[in-house]
Amino acid sequence: MRVAISNEAVLSSEKNFTVFRFDGHIIRFRAPYSLERYTKVKEWDQGYLVVMAKYRHKDKEEEEYIDLVPILENLYFDSRAFLAPIKKVRLADDGCEESGG
Repeated sequence: MRVAISNEAVLSSEKNFTVFRFDGHIIRFRAPYSLERYTKVKEWDQGYLVVMAKYRHKDKEEEEYIDLVPILENLYFDSRAFLAPIKKVRLADDGCEESGG
């Protein structure tokens, strides 16, 4: 029997990858080469993320866009079913602050 899942997903960057965690799944995909970290989740819209990111070669943060639908479909996920329960995405090191939504 499965325990009820949270409606919150977690986004992080690890080495050269972006990591998206939800419902026991860990989805890693190649991040831009100079990404240091994601600094803020600005918007979440059914698989489309608008985030702020810090890059090694830039002093200021930049707005970035992540579309999870094609990534999930390439991994043979039913993207609509997987993404439907997600109401919020937060950064991995951002446990109590509101993010996305």
